[in-house]
Amino acid sequence: MSDLSPALQVRGLGFSVPTLDRQVNAAHALTILDDVSFSVARSEVVSVSGPSGSGKTSLLMLLAGLERPTRGDVSIVGTSLGGMSENALAAFRRRNVGIVFQSFHLLPGLSALENVLVPLELAGTMNAGAMARDMLDAVGLGARIGHRPGELSGGEQQRVALARALVARPPLLLADEPTGNLDPATGETIIEMMFDLRRHAETTLMLITHDPMLAARCDRQLHLRAGRLLPEDAA
Repeated sequence: MSDLSPALQVRGLGFSVPTLDRQVNAAHALTILDDVSFSVARSEVVSVSGPSGSGKTSLLMLLAGLERPTRGDVSIVGTSLGGMSENALAAFRRRNVGIVFQSFHLLPGLSALENVLVPLELAGTMNAGAMARDMLDAVGLGARIGHRPGELSGGEQQRVALARALVARPPLLLADEPTGNLDPATGETIIEMMFDLRRHAETTLMLITHDPMLAARCDRQLHLRAGRLLPEDAA
């Protein structure tokens, strides 16, 4: 892995899923993403926007290695995800990718501390407990570490999710509409916190958003339409 490699390199990415055309009773491939290519430098903040159905969330899933592309390749810090086994991909993701979802995706039976500990314990990280506590302090939840998600507000749950995504200091953070389930004031707090924490960790951020004002705060904006980048955004 070269220190000069970009945080993220996407080449000719395509993603199709089988579907049934009921008019002719025949299966065909539905194209979700078509020939998407771009590069993101280390520590850069890039937004991805576009109308519903344009392929934004599918793109994030492919970047995270949670879905396999039909065509093309994704490389993170110089390492191609193509050809990795599911186990190798999961191990790579734990070390290199943090993900923040719109709906938090916390484990309901675990405390805030235990949720943040999960990726560290899976990776066998030393001093995991201290790291998790420090990160929860950083998001202002040091006094709530024993609370389960159902005992936390939406904003607090998203802080836990942010702490979990960044606790291992991954080189890449992916965020899918992270304020979509929050009121505007709480959402603004979460965004400021996310920007500050990723800046401190020198983490690259790819942010999916419908908010043009939030997109404008990023270093660069990408726009998807019908599964393709607009021409002026293509790398």
